[in-house]
Order: sequence, then C-alpha cells, then structure tokens
Amino acid sequence: MKYPTINQSLFILNRNNFIKELKSNSLAIFQANDEFPRSGDQNFLFKQNPDLFYLSGIDQEQTILLLYPDCPNPLYRQVLFLRQTNDYIKVWEGYKYTKEQARAASGIESIYWLEDFDNILQSIVHYADHIYLNTNENDRYAHTVPYRDIRFIEEIRSKYPLHKYERAAPIMRGLRAIKSDIEIELTKEACAITRDAFIRVLKFTKPGVKEYEIEAEIIHEFIRQGGTGHAYTPIIASGHNANILHYNDNNQECKDGDVILFDFGAEYANYNADMSRSIPVNGRFTKRQKDVYKAVLHVMREATKLIVANTVWNTYHEQVGEIMTEQLVNLGLISIADVKNQSETYPAYKKYFMHGTSHHLGIDVHDFAGRYTPFAVGNILTVEPGIYIPQEGLGIRLENNILITASGNIDLMADIPVEAEEIENLMN
Repeated sequence: MKYPTINQSLFILNRNNFIKELKSNSLAIFQANDEFPRSGDQNFLFKQNPDLFYLSGIDQEQTILLLYPDCPNPLYRQVLFLRQTNDYIKVWEGYKYTKEQARAASGIESIYWLEDFDNILQSIVHYADHIYLNTNENDRYAHTVPYRDIRFIEEIRSKYPLHKYERAAPIMRGLRAIKSDIEIELTKEACAITRDAFIRVLKFTKPGVKEYEIEAEIIHEFIRQGGTGHAYTPIIASGHNANILHYNDNNQECKDGDVILFDFGAEYANYNADMSRSIPVNGRFTKRQKDVYKAVLHVMREATKLIVANTVWNTYHEQVGEIMTEQLVNLGLISIADVKNQSETYPAYKKYFMHGTSHHLGIDVHDFAGRYTPFAVGNILTVEPGIYIPQEGLGIRLENNILITASGNIDLMADIPVEAEEIENLMN
C-alpha cells in the first residue's frame, strides 16, 4: 500500500455503528472482492470490496469479516480471516498482513487464517437467529457476474436453510453516506493530489500534444504523491471528443483553437476525488468558448449553494435545470419558445446538458447512498454541470467536490483553479 496506515479508530467506529443497526442475536459476514483474471497468468490489480474495507481497514484479497455481537463465545464476536502467507507467496507476491499487522490496522483482536473460517462458523452459527449477508446494491450496478458475495450466499443458504437471512446493504447505504472526520481528511488528500496534477497539466498542455501524453502527466503526479492511481478511467477529451460523455480513448492530438475537457481524480487510501475542468489547448479561450465556460461556471456556483442539509434530490435537480435553462437561452442555444413548449419528461435544456448534476463521493466514486434520502451533514457530493454543443465541436464541464457541514457547505476543491482568466494566466 502506498498510503500511510489509517488510524484504526475509523474502522472501530464504523463497526460499532453497523452493529447498532443489527437485529438482536445476528451474525454478519462480509467477503473481500474477487481477483479477476486479466490474461493467461495475470489478474487485474486488486480492488477491495468497499464495505469490507469500511468496516475493517483491510486492503487485501481473500479476506472475510465476521461480526456476531451477541455470540456466547466472546472470542468470536468480531473476527477477521486472512490469507496465510508462505515462502512461495512471500517471494512471488511480497507483502501480506501478519496477524499483528491486521490487529493494528483493524482494531480487531481475533485474527485467524482463512482455512479456519468454516470450522469457526460451524461452531457458532446455530446460536444466531439472523444472518446478514452483503451484496452490491448500488443503484448504478446491474448484476450480471456471480461475484464472491453471490456465490457465498448460495453456499451458506444451502448449508443453513432455516436461519433468517437479512440484507446488510440497507445499513451500509445509510452509514457510508455520512463521512467521519478521518474520511474527510482522506478525501481532502485525494483532492490535493488531483489539484497538483491539474496544475502540472496546465503547464504541459500546448497544441500538438496527444491526449495520452496529458494522461501520462496526470498519473505521474498521482503516483509521485502516494496515490493508488486513477479513481476512475480518466477522460482527456479534446475538441469534438468532449461531446462523448464517457470518452476515454485519449488517443487524439490536441489542436490549436480547441478546448480540452478533463474528468479525472486521484484515489488515495481507497478514497476518491472527482474533478472536471475545461481548458483551451493554446492557452486562450475564444470569446464564444469563454461565454459558454462562464455559463457553466455560473451554474456550478449556483448549484453549489443548493447543496445543503435536507435538500431533496429531485427538487435540487429541477432547480439546477432552471438555472441551466436561463444560461442556454442567453447563449442562443435554446429559445423562450423551446422552453414554453418543452416536455415535462425531457425539458429543453437536456439537449445540451443531458446528465445529472451531482452524486455522492467516497470509497466508491459514485458512492453508496440513498437516491431518495435528503442531503445530510457529512455528505460529500460532486457538482458537475456541463454544456455540450456538437455542432460547434465544443464541450465544457466543471466539477468540484462539496462537503455538507452543519454551518453550510465546504468546497474541497476551492483551491483548484477554475476561473477562465486564472487558467489562461497559468497556461501563459
């Protein structure tokens, strides 16, 4: 791991909050993510199950967490099961947690090797009434692959068919949306690394560079500062490419007179930043480009003011839509008549701003949270309006990460350049 050890108090707090939500005499089991094959003898880089990491701080494959707060044997009330290392693994793969290191990372005293899981579970499971199991219930995920959680559910239900099975995900959805002080600091670090990568890019970009060369500058800065890497596949979209919302080929030349749309963020200690910026390839916006840019910036700032506790998702997006509509009329992209005749299900502004304005941010870039739950103190959300004009070969998106506090909101990216003139000055 590139990041320093996280204080175990974070994971102790998270487990205690989770346990408070369990039904009486319940047992909960969380599995590590699968290791996915990349080719004949390689796996993709391992990425931990965010729920397991949230509750344990263990960033290693083949890990199981068992929580049974009412267990008659106190030894098994919180248990971690780890892959046992050996001389072969030590030579070929290197670092794996020792039991002592796992205790220090997680705050859990009872650490066993994975081979002991079946016997220990068998010895206590019959004393529990409820078994909580975990699945990926993120709204954006469509289940098509029988991943480890799903396979384990099938296995345990066949062994113990008469227990009452419960979903852990609804509890996790409520807990993970509210960020603790340590989580906020980790997110700030991810934002700071992202800021430095962006400033590096401003000094590097000029006509003739390739999108992938810019991508290389970004990952250099991420890794140099101890980030794990990209929080998600980066978008380096110059000219017409900016009108492809999830463009990530990043293989074109950046041409004089075009604008590049960036969407990238650093991952640090499993927490993520998510930033969008748009810059002129040659260091100067044209008047039209700057007018569109300033319209997007206006919408971002007005939308940020709406990110406060108790704001409701649907109302928020409707209000942002009204702000965007005004800007698009001012830019001559839609008319008052278009607005008067617009469909309730597809308002006129959607032609040029077709995606949502915000999502939760945390261990997942699109973090696990309730779509119908009002915003709350401790939420971190993105604000990312954009205007996309294919006929002009122009797409502009701006995005910052916002923390809601009891006294209002805090822009975690307030120190990342966003004013058009500031960007021009830094590039020149």
